[in-house]
Amino acid sequence: MDDGGRAMNNRYRGISLWWLAMAAALTPLITIHTTFVVSILEGHVSWCVPYWDSCTSISRTGRYGTSYFIFKGTMLPAAILGVLFWFLNSQWLLQLGATSRGRPWIPWLGLVACASLAAYTLALGHAGDGFYLIRRIGVVLYFALTYIAQLLISSALTGHPRWRRSGQHLLWLCELTLAVGILSVILSAVAPTVYSQTDDAFEWVLALLINLHAIWLAVLWKKSGFRARLWAE
Repeated sequence: MDDGGRAMNNRYRGISLWWLAMAAALTPLITIHTTFVVSILEGHVSWCVPYWDSCTSISRTGRYGTSYFIFKGTMLPAAILGVLFWFLNSQWLLQLGATSRGRPWIPWLGLVACASLAAYTLALGHAGDGFYLIRRIGVVLYFALTYIAQLLISSALTGHPRWRRSGQHLLWLCELTLAVGILSVILSAVAPTVYSQTDDAFEWVLALLINLHAIWLAVLWKKSGFRARLWAE
């Protein structure tokens, strides 16, 4: 095939987008584990396994020393990647034909969730009631709206003949995430002492489950051949 033929073929094949979804999924996950390790090395956090020791919050890992700059320097780009990720998820469902009533809401939910993540990141490391309130609102909105967007995507896929099985698996993951969230709420209401000793672990587990869902979506983008085309006449 000559150069013109290759260029024409590449034009119609487009650029694979699964790597963007994988970057959006892995950047927050890698960041919190990197800042955790750096905080241990610099003596700001004691060695532990936060998923069950509940020894430190995610916020604390990015509050001091070098981790402060790593956290802000990666989470802010992650928020931007997230906005693009949720917009493209809506387009992906449209291209698959896996449409539902909730599909148009996905990019908006993602936009507010990622804006909340950015606000949380900017407020991290600053003292005062105002900054504390921003952090709390930011993390709650990020987790809640991200979960709703993931639920809408999973539900839409269950209505597609080819992707029904994958959608069902993603729904099971959403149910697990919801179960963890409900358990944390129940504990905070009926056993506040126990909850105060385990709340950080719940935060780590929820962050892991949410990012696992995003990783799974990236794999589905790759399997479906989701691509973008750019050209000039």
